[in-house]
Amino acid sequence: MSEFFVHSIPGSPFGRAVLAALVEKGAPYRLAPVAPGALKSPEHLARHPFGRVPVLEHDGFLLYETQAILRYLDRVLPQPALTPSDPKRAARMDQVMNVNDWYLFHNVANVIVFHRVIGPRVMGLVPDEAAIAAAMPKALTVFNELAHLLGEKPYFAGDSLSLADLMLAPAVEFFAMIPEWSSLGAPHANLMAWLTRMQERPSMTATTWERVSELAKAA
Repeated sequence: MSEFFVHSIPGSPFGRAVLAALVEKGAPYRLAPVAPGALKSPEHLARHPFGRVPVLEHDGFLLYETQAILRYLDRVLPQPALTPSDPKRAARMDQVMNVNDWYLFHNVANVIVFHRVIGPRVMGLVPDEAAIAAAMPKALTVFNELAHLLGEKPYFAGDSLSLADLMLAPAVEFFAMIPEWSSLGAPHANLMAWLTRMQERPSMTATTWERVSELAKAA
C-alpha cells in the first residue's frame, strides 16, 4: 500500500478528521506539517490555492477539501467502509458533514473556538467576549440540530461509524473544552455520550493536538 502524505497544522480539526480516517483504515501515512505562517507561501499555495489545510498527497495526486479527501480515502481504502450502503443513511452522513462545514464552522467554531482556544493558545490573544456572545445564538441552533439529527443512534448515520462522525468529532471536542459547552452540548445527553464514544476510539486518541504536534516535530 502506498503511503499517504497529509499536509496539515497540529490542532486543525479538518486535518485531524483526515488523519483519524487513515487510522481507522489502518493505512500508512506521514504528516507533512505546515507552519501557520506558511499558509500563504508560494509553496503551500501551489498545493492549495486558497491557503488552507489539509491537503492529501497520494501517488503524485494532490487533493484539497476535507470532504473530498475523506470520500477519496473511503474509495481507495474500501475496508472498513465509512460510508453507509443504505442511501438514506448515506444522505444523513452527507447532511451532517455539510452542517459541520457550513453551520458549525462558519461564524460559530471559527469565532467561539478561535477566541477561546486557538487565539489564546497559538497567538496569546485575549478572547473577544462580544464576538463570542454574538455567535452564541447560531451555536445554540447548530448544537440543538446536531442533537436532533443524532437522536438515539450511536453514530450520526446509524449503528456504525461514518465519515460524518470523523469530521464532526474534532470540531465538537474543542467546544467541550470551553465554558460555553454547558449550554451548547451538556444539555444533550445523546451528544455527550456520542462524544465520549468518539474520544475513546484509537483514531481519536492517536490524533490529538499533542500527538500531532509530536509527529510534526519528528517530520
